[in-house]
Amino acid sequence: MPSEKAFVFSVLLITNTKLMNTEALKNSLRDSVVTRWAMLFTVGFVLAANYYFYDALSPLKSTLTRELGFDSTDFGLFVSVYSVPNVFLLMAVFGGVILDKLGIRRTGFMFIAFMALGALLTAYGASDMYRNEGLGYAFMSSFMPGYSPELKMMLLGRFLFGLGAETSIVVISKIIVKWFKGKELALAFGVKLGLARTGSMLALMLSPRLINSEAGWTVATWFAAFFVTTALLVFLIYMMFDLKLDKQVEKSTLESKSDPFKFSDLGKLITNRSFIFVTLLCLTFYSAVFPFFAFSADFFKNKFGLTEIQSGDIAAMMPLGTMLFTPIFGFFVDKYGKAASLMIYGSLILTIVHLTFAFTTVTPYVMMVVLGLAFSLVPAAMWPSVAKMIDEKRIGSAYGFMFSVQNLGLWAFPILAGMILDGTNPVGTESLDYTYTMIMFSGLGIVGFIFALLLKREDKVSGYGLELPSNSK
Repeated sequence: MPSEKAFVFSVLLITNTKLMNTEALKNSLRDSVVTRWAMLFTVGFVLAANYYFYDALSPLKSTLTRELGFDSTDFGLFVSVYSVPNVFLLMAVFGGVILDKLGIRRTGFMFIAFMALGALLTAYGASDMYRNEGLGYAFMSSFMPGYSPELKMMLLGRFLFGLGAETSIVVISKIIVKWFKGKELALAFGVKLGLARTGSMLALMLSPRLINSEAGWTVATWFAAFFVTTALLVFLIYMMFDLKLDKQVEKSTLESKSDPFKFSDLGKLITNRSFIFVTLLCLTFYSAVFPFFAFSADFFKNKFGLTEIQSGDIAAMMPLGTMLFTPIFGFFVDKYGKAASLMIYGSLILTIVHLTFAFTTVTPYVMMVVLGLAFSLVPAAMWPSVAKMIDEKRIGSAYGFMFSVQNLGLWAFPILAGMILDGTNPVGTESLDYTYTMIMFSGLGIVGFIFALLLKREDKVSGYGLELPSNSK
């Protein structure tokens, strides 16, 4: 009968189509171990450049004071302005929404370009070219006389860098989910974080040495800016592979694009108790690490009487530790789970380290390695856990929301740290006392520890399986 033949033909056609789609998935670029890891290291270079520039001026705090007249509050303002677009303009949230709407390639290129522009303006603001009545100097001198023209130009550059940097991290996080979900996801996040810390380590070690260049100390800032510019070119290479992957496998297979973004989706995020706890942990934990990290070289110089180079080398011990530990803990989460527990242990270790710095003279070499251990445990467990809580089609918005909340702390606490330093040390003090600043960072660690405990308890109710291996959810 013709109808029976048509039915059989339809069944065969559907079956054949499904087999072809399955074969396409098997043969896509993401299923090549070499290719997906090559893509990770490609975008990892972009991340390393991001972190290099963020930390490149941290060892130069005393140089900025000597050459540009920055006090501790000025330096704290410079560090914190990075977070202004992500706190007050919610750019990390909107960046995540833009990412979910426009996709990885266009969003990534746009925001990495902002990073490069901001980095170049920051370096220009510190340069002799600008200080010798260069372009924009007269304008920057015409308002807010309480701040130097150099500081204002560098603040503008840092602002633009921050505008692009946080969303670029969201983009890279989504790239990793795209290429590694259902595979070595936690390990991939661990390696990603290790590559980021490589940028921080190089910044802390190279910047103090580059200031001794015959061409002048600003070589350190220009080198950092050109590193970020190179990252923009490297991202173009990734874009070619991403385009090829999307042509091989329909985007709906990888990114669940069928549902358009709605602002009500943000409401779903903030009513997810597990997501809120992990976001608050992200806020407190990173606020206890990155602002401290920005002041760490100056802290070691003042408390232990070390040179700028020695202080930078000690500060580099933390990212060195994370380079080693984070992939290991990522592999552990993939294989055995226990993500919520690792976040608890990491928060506790962080608190102990800051209290030790505040009240003892234990060698900073050892404590920075221990801090690196804490800074491996929490991120290696935190970021892949979000992929268990949130649908992949909204992962960009979720990471964007987390980065915006995180940036609230990265904006506020560097300023607060600088104000505490200036307020607890008389003007002209040769050796700054960091005790009260370290107590503040310790308090953040304690609050983070509480949120980690709440997250583990909530996971037993929500059933997201944070204590289970990655491939079990």
